[in-house]
Amino acid sequence: MKNPFIPLEKGNTVIVDGRINEEFIEFLEDMKLKVILTTKCEEVAEPISYHPDIVMHPVDHSTLVIAPNVFDYYEDKLYGMGIKLIRGEKYLGEEYPNNIAYNVGRVNGAAIHNFKYTDNILLYYLNKQGLDLINVKQGYSKCSMAIVDERAIITADNGIHKLMIQNNIDSLLIQPGHIVLKGYNYGFIGGTCGNLSKKHIAFSGSFEKHPDVKKIKKFLKKYNKKYLLIDGNPLIDIGTIITLYCN
Repeated sequence: MKNPFIPLEKGNTVIVDGRINEEFIEFLEDMKLKVILTTKCEEVAEPISYHPDIVMHPVDHSTLVIAPNVFDYYEDKLYGMGIKLIRGEKYLGEEYPNNIAYNVGRVNGAAIHNFKYTDNILLYYLNKQGLDLINVKQGYSKCSMAIVDERAIITADNGIHKLMIQNNIDSLLIQPGHIVLKGYNYGFIGGTCGNLSKKHIAFSGSFEKHPDVKKIKKFLKKYNKKYLLIDGNPLIDIGTIITLYCN
């Protein structure tokens, strides 16, 4: 099963936090990508209200399960682009765990989440794909995982790290923090980035000042990943860059 967070070929469309600046948009457009900006999900906390990985999950590179809170916006925005949109069942709310129903990580034919809280419609499609379901305590599973390769992630979550190692996934454990998410003490590494192609991973800023910068660079090099840093500012959690193949 192909990982929806790792395009084998270069995608042509990205969904990103609607609050990103013009420099970020121009960077993505210079990569010949159509940029779809998210709309605010009024029902969740302000800091994550525009995060793609909070309101949707890409079942594959042309199928999205989307929270009913914001479904109509994306139905209009992606109309005629060849993307199958599926309305989720779970309405998102402000307090955890009412905001994690679609925040599912994916590696090597497995879905990673706290499945007690996964949206039922999304769960149906994950099962339909024959994915192994790896249950974790961390509800912000996708946020917590920078998916580098089919069998490789970067995370600051020790619980996810241990489970990945047990499941033969190469996991680089980094120090928590050092990622900006206004309103919270810090954000998550998985929310700072997204794969634009098999070879290219884009980050929302620079990890040069991260205490584990050398480890991160070495890990990305191990998987032949060329990293693209949007600017020289610290990493910002923008809720994942989701890459799609559209008509």
